[in-house]
Amino acid sequence: MITLNRVLFLILGALFSAYHLFLALSSLSTPRSPGPAIVAMVLYGVATVLSLWPTSPTKMPLWLAAFDLAVCVVIPILVTSQLDPAKDNGYATWYVAAVGTLMTICAVRRQQLVAWAGVGFLAVQTVVWAGLGALAGLGVIGSVVWVGVAVVISGSLAKAGRDALQFARAEREATEWQAAQEAHVMERQLRLRQTYRVAAPMLAEIVRRGGDLTEAERRECRYLEGAIRDEIRGRRLLNDDVRREVMDARRRGVVVSLLDEGGIDDLDQRGLETVLRRLAEAIRGTTTDKLIVRTVPRSSKTAVTVVGLRMSDDGAANALGADTEDDEVDLWLEIPRPVA
Repeated sequence: MITLNRVLFLILGALFSAYHLFLALSSLSTPRSPGPAIVAMVLYGVATVLSLWPTSPTKMPLWLAAFDLAVCVVIPILVTSQLDPAKDNGYATWYVAAVGTLMTICAVRRQQLVAWAGVGFLAVQTVVWAGLGALAGLGVIGSVVWVGVAVVISGSLAKAGRDALQFARAEREATEWQAAQEAHVMERQLRLRQTYRVAAPMLAEIVRRGGDLTEAERRECRYLEGAIRDEIRGRRLLNDDVRREVMDARRRGVVVSLLDEGGIDDLDQRGLETVLRRLAEAIRGTTTDKLIVRTVPRSSKTAVTVVGLRMSDDGAANALGADTEDDEVDLWLEIPRPVA
């Protein structure tokens, strides 16, 4: 969010407030009795210190705004009670600029209604005490202008801050989208290169021989087809060791299915290599009929499950005339998610 420089704002507010108090001290001989003016000075000093406290939040608390408004109501009454409206009181009317300064601080600290109420009371009290012409003569109009400028500037800065946050969020989303698209493109290119590396030699041989392949070569083509399917569905479940063990398992007659559903996308390279090393060891030498390797959602402590199924005929079912086959679990392995 775009805001006024806090330190600069505090220093300016403190200097203006101190200047008003200096004018009040220098004009204590003008009122009939200096007592009310001194009380007004103390109230103004306390309100200013509280309003400019360095550790206070940007938005002024409601209780402090109410206190400042009460001070801006009391100060003009106290000071003018000892002044003659028919005379030129000089700097004894310091309270006008003081109220304007205090209400400007309220406006900057996002209490605009309180600020308008304070200068509004000042204007009404001035008209009642010295007449309509005193608004310009005593500087009340200037105080109102200060508050107005503060409201406009703080509102503009707040809007600019919101717009900046919106633009930053939109830019971040666009950057993330672009990065995701580039990652998808790189992933596709990687898979295409891997598929080409696997399939190109056999495809060239098929073309050279006009499709006249031996049974062993046809089986090898089916193994390669499975390898290509692994590149599409296996994604991060594959490295050179896993590819080699899966191909060896298929050549032993094992039906292998690799399913990466995004459960290990959060693993770093070291953790991924640990999981894939365990996976390659699990596949190595297995003699099960079907082997299903699947990633597990990230919320689980398990990264990958390996399930081996063996086809077995149910003799009792066959005796009843039901020609069915049931898959029996021959292997169950849960590869744990590496601890970061």
